[in-house]
Amino acid sequence: MRNFAFNYIEKFAPSKQQLKTYLLKKYLKSKIPNVKKNNINDLIDIVIEDLEKSKFINDKFYSESKAKSLIQKGSSINKIRNFLINKGVGEKYIKNTIDKIQTNNEDQDFFSAIKICKKKRIGPNREEDNRVLFYKKDMGVLARSGFDFEVSKRVMDLDKDEYLKIINLL
Repeated sequence: MRNFAFNYIEKFAPSKQQLKTYLLKKYLKSKIPNVKKNNINDLIDIVIEDLEKSKFINDKFYSESKAKSLIQKGSSINKIRNFLINKGVGEKYIKNTIDKIQTNNEDQDFFSAIKICKKKRIGPNREEDNRVLFYKKDMGVLARSGFDFEVSKRVMDLDKDEYLKIINLL
């Protein structure tokens, strides 16, 4: 079981829950004769505790690194929170990570929304003639990306000159 865990950690940087799920699936696929099904959860927990003590897996580091990479892609704070919840990261680590993001940059969602506009060529990135026609569609794209109405409206109402200044700063 420990070898399976080391091989998985070598390829990926998983959260504790991801590793637990992987080890359980790996056990169910392989036929290990000397381990009873009742004891497998205890065995997986022991392996995970050992890996945590030796600092091979760390949910705090995982949540911070994933949040940082998602911010660079232009993800909203809501999207980051949901991503971490789906990966099985503990609530206290998610709260600490989100708080750290918000203290570093109070208006992170605004800048992430601008990155999405640049990437998808929507909102202020469109030609002035087409902005009114695609306003609802662009608001929908921002909403599906996890941005609230106020942030989306603020980004959509930017002038082209202001938008270009902000893009140059990013």
